[in-house]
Amino acid sequence: MADTIYDLAIVGGGPAGYTCAIRAAQLGLKVALIEKTDKLGGTCLHWGCIPTKAMLFSAEIWDHLKHAESYGIEGVSSPTLNWNNLLKRKNDIIVKHTKGLDFLMKKNKITVVRGHGRLTGPAKAEVFTIDVSAEDKGKSQGSELQTATQVLAKKVVLATGSDARMLPGYKADDTILTNIEILTLPALPKSLIVIGSGAVGVEFASVFKSFGSDVTIIEALPRIVPVEDEEISKELTRAYKKRGIDVNVSCKVEKIEKTSAGVKVSFTDAAGKPQVKEAEKVLVAVGRGPRTADAGIDKVKITLDRGFVPVNEWMETSEPGVYAIGDIVAGLPQLAHVGAMCGVVVASKLAGKYALPVRKDRVPGCTYCDPQIGSVGLTEAQAKEKGYQVKVGKLPFVGNSKATIVDSHDGFVKVVSDAKYGEVLGVHIIGPQATELIAECVVAMQLEATVEEMMFIIHAHPTLSESLLDGFSSVEGMAINV
Repeated sequence: MADTIYDLAIVGGGPAGYTCAIRAAQLGLKVALIEKTDKLGGTCLHWGCIPTKAMLFSAEIWDHLKHAESYGIEGVSSPTLNWNNLLKRKNDIIVKHTKGLDFLMKKNKITVVRGHGRLTGPAKAEVFTIDVSAEDKGKSQGSELQTATQVLAKKVVLATGSDARMLPGYKADDTILTNIEILTLPALPKSLIVIGSGAVGVEFASVFKSFGSDVTIIEALPRIVPVEDEEISKELTRAYKKRGIDVNVSCKVEKIEKTSAGVKVSFTDAAGKPQVKEAEKVLVAVGRGPRTADAGIDKVKITLDRGFVPVNEWMETSEPGVYAIGDIVAGLPQLAHVGAMCGVVVASKLAGKYALPVRKDRVPGCTYCDPQIGSVGLTEAQAKEKGYQVKVGKLPFVGNSKATIVDSHDGFVKVVSDAKYGEVLGVHIIGPQATELIAECVVAMQLEATVEEMMFIIHAHPTLSESLLDGFSSVEGMAINV
């Protein structure tokens, strides 16, 4: 094994790492993918994107069943939730896609090395040495490699991912939960407190409220989903309160205490008054920290920024030949699709092929709660802060025929544009299938389409995507369906 020198060694088998490996192999590079667990896919596949969206889909079906008679379907007025089957379906989806990744490794002749990979220092004679420890090592897949203590490579990509942050002084268990523990609860809790209202927090709040749990959200900042446009936050708050979710913002959590019935959370509210909430479970969803502490980064010329790895536009670190992608990268959103595209960029660049650097203002943000949120580019406030003369259009879904058909009228499309040249600066959607609709807006911005050009793009009727045609038209006050 030590005699084999790979073109590229990737540490971490999540979406960033395995995507980088596949593209590099497609472009003719000899690739080793080092993964310390016995399954590829990372947090996204096993404890994040995929299982949570599987649960959200079940919740969506459940919500539709509540109105079955109005859709002309009778005999389901009293559906029963089978929590075990819900979890089984979620797990089956994970297994299916895990096997799919194993197949892709073999198909692309990628060597998968099981173990914990660590940099040992700068390249010597243009070759890096990565130590691979036996911890968590499972069976190798994808090639002849069965065991390894070292991997040699001309270039190295770090894609070690992230872990859920916990409030200081607390540890995750069967009552104080992170995204990992909440996905394996043996039964549906009657009540749930969610600390934090980013994507993870509001998505789980949506799931458990749909199934009948009493849900409370506690957020430290002045509004929920704080990275979104202010009007999106306002609309989601309205929708959540309408659903019966108790939303508390500008709050400071003081302490979490275990009780005989579950947990008690003490916090200071927006008015500075002490409050107490009790529930069976509490979910701590206060962000994710980069997994960089034990990757050998201290052996090379990389200075971490609050634990994150600084990179240039091509994802290269300050150590020549070492790249970083995914959740550990400083300044980029911790999203699976960002990490995956960063992997494509690195692989393409190393293979000498055409590549475009990842732009933060072209990254779609998607939150799969009900109603869904999809956004890209600048918010209205950010555009104004940058000095643009801002022109805004807004189209409520109540004017869209397909929204009526799918019984989802809440929300709107908001377009933020530059009044001088008609440049699309940002698009913010809250409503049915917002996470799918946002892709068109990313393409429009990537290709530098103007509002005027988007007003003449034909959309099929009846579709939810027509809301975008009217949304862009609304910038000029010429939406048809309002």
